[in-house]
Amino acid sequence: MEAIKETNFSFAGQTGFYKGKVRDVYYFEDRLAIVATDRISAFDVVLPRAIPYKGQVLNQIASINLKATSDIVPNWVIATPDPNVTIGYNCEPFKVEMVIRGYLAGHAWREYKAGKRSVCGVTLPEGLKENDKLPEPIITPTTKADEGHDEDISREEILAKGIVSEEDYLKLEGFTRSLFERGTALAKQRGLILVDTKYEFGKYNGQVFLIDEIHTPDSSRYFYSEGYEERQQQGQPQRQLSKEFVRQWLIENGFQGKDGQRIPEMTDNVVQGISERYMELYEAFTGQKLKKEDYKNVLQRIEQHVSDNIFTAKN
Repeated sequence: MEAIKETNFSFAGQTGFYKGKVRDVYYFEDRLAIVATDRISAFDVVLPRAIPYKGQVLNQIASINLKATSDIVPNWVIATPDPNVTIGYNCEPFKVEMVIRGYLAGHAWREYKAGKRSVCGVTLPEGLKENDKLPEPIITPTTKADEGHDEDISREEILAKGIVSEEDYLKLEGFTRSLFERGTALAKQRGLILVDTKYEFGKYNGQVFLIDEIHTPDSSRYFYSEGYEERQQQGQPQRQLSKEFVRQWLIENGFQGKDGQRIPEMTDNVVQGISERYMELYEAFTGQKLKKEDYKNVLQRIEQHVSDNIFTAKN
């Protein structure tokens, strides 16, 4: 099964390279080109097999959402010259990820189920069930680790440690709530519920910019609106479109990224199933079928599009 597992380009004018969990980042003075590969990670571990079309899905959904929120906060994007490539400003990132949750799901639910009633300094009421809607969206930041696991952190700790200035942090909170409100409205138009998501921010020429991807299945969790209430009342799992199903598959097969645990075998059927779920989210979110790009000569195509556009692209 063909997929983009990694890239190793060397461009004229390139000043640096960074291989992330999913993205390969090429630096050029005040710009960068990000290649969305088909790698997939869970529990901060990159899984051994890449997922066909995953990078294309993430890059194109992010592009749509960044355009749809540019009136709220400026973002880093200059151009998207290829289905797997975004060119943008090289911003200085803040060392926190702004996670916002409208429902009790995923990590927050696992913490709640374990008996905790405070997540990142935010107190949660008693008597909640998994996937219940929260009284109001809560912001639960995490540290942005260069390596290893991101960790929960409270607003008070962020300010006390000087990770972000109070002035900037108040801006990040405001942008986060506005972006989540917009993302919720966009999802509703497609019969989806935006459950939780994360936003990353940076500075460029002294101004706060939204960076990275937004509202993708890697950074967000979605439920289908239809049947949500009935499933909650009956205590049934929600139909969801997100990467959580990958985490659940790993958990069921004895892996949560802990020392000594082995990643379960990713058979062709498993890889194909994950690929189909990513395409399903793209189609559900955009209302269009994904135009699958040909993997023949895919690396040459990406390299050419970066070379042709890195210095000439204009936003």
